[in-house]
Amino acid sequence: MESLTSGLASIRNGLDWLPDPVVSVLIILLATAVALLLHRSLRLLARRTLSRRYPTVFSFITQMRGLSRLALLIVAMSIAVPVAPIEPYTQILLAHILSMAIIALAGWALAMGIHLGATVYLRRFSLDSEDNLLARKHYTQVRVLLRAADVLLILITVGAMLMTVPSVRQYGISLLTSAGVAGIVAGLAARPVLSNLFAGVQIAMTQPIRIEDSVLVEGEFGNIEEITSTYVVVRLWDLRRMILPLSYFIEKPFQNWTRETTTLIGSVFVHVDYRAPVATIRAQAEAIVKASANWDGRVFSLAVTELEKDAMQLRILASARTSGQTFDLRCEVREKLIEWVQREHPEALPRTRSLAQAQDSGEKAPSAHRVAADSEDTAGTDT
Repeated sequence: MESLTSGLASIRNGLDWLPDPVVSVLIILLATAVALLLHRSLRLLARRTLSRRYPTVFSFITQMRGLSRLALLIVAMSIAVPVAPIEPYTQILLAHILSMAIIALAGWALAMGIHLGATVYLRRFSLDSEDNLLARKHYTQVRVLLRAADVLLILITVGAMLMTVPSVRQYGISLLTSAGVAGIVAGLAARPVLSNLFAGVQIAMTQPIRIEDSVLVEGEFGNIEEITSTYVVVRLWDLRRMILPLSYFIEKPFQNWTRETTTLIGSVFVHVDYRAPVATIRAQAEAIVKASANWDGRVFSLAVTELEKDAMQLRILASARTSGQTFDLRCEVREKLIEWVQREHPEALPRTRSLAQAQDSGEKAPSAHRVAADSEDTAGTDT
């Protein structure tokens, strides 16, 4: 710093034949150029020494390049402004701007430190693993709290910058002392923002939803893709995105299919004729489920759950490790079971009872007039 100060002073003395404003601009531009050149040289040095041996450290330095550039510019301006032949009023104004820039730099540095710490912390967890419940829990907490911290840091930083301006500080004090109706209006205007902010903190702590949770909201199935400070992005099964406010998941009911575990039990409903061999169908359904790569080996059952007018309803339950595998398992059971029934037991397919079936079962045949009348009444019936 001393060498830069002395160098700038020597340049000022050598340019005393020029007007003071021109000399001031040249000194400030020279200090800016020196700061930018120094920043570029340090980045090249870090690339050569750290990029291969310490890639993680180099990535952190790369992410902080904007912060470090601003810090060097502030230092350069703090040295150049007192040396430059600037009028006292302009010097006071520039010094005030530099003080506000230092506050902004401090807030930015604190935010960057929090984000880098969160990045290091989250590297211990992977969302790509099959059983990623713990990872989703920590990712959700960290990301939601990071956004809340960003909002809080921005408010504090901007407030601290404005408090350095006497006129704004006095206005703020007078506004607080005469809050009254203005305070009520401001509170009502800020209610949606504050409710979403508090909802975000509540979601981070209680976690009704997490990143990549499978949910059913507004009659649509999807996965939680992103949780911001004001809204949640749900990636639907057909790759559409549903945007919902944070407060929705606090105030309204929804289904979370992966709240505690990714394992789900899928149900398949099959309608068969009353003559269907339920025990044989149960054995075949169990064989289909056990042969499937989607079954996790935990749950299987088949039971008659409903007796309707013309058919029985069979319910097959089978579990899988994830919601996607549960859906695939249900489709596989439907396809293979109905194919087997068509091939091995066609009499088990549901049908509507009619006169022809009554005759096949050995009932007394009605008169020809009765047959003709029934034929007219049942025309078009599937037999």
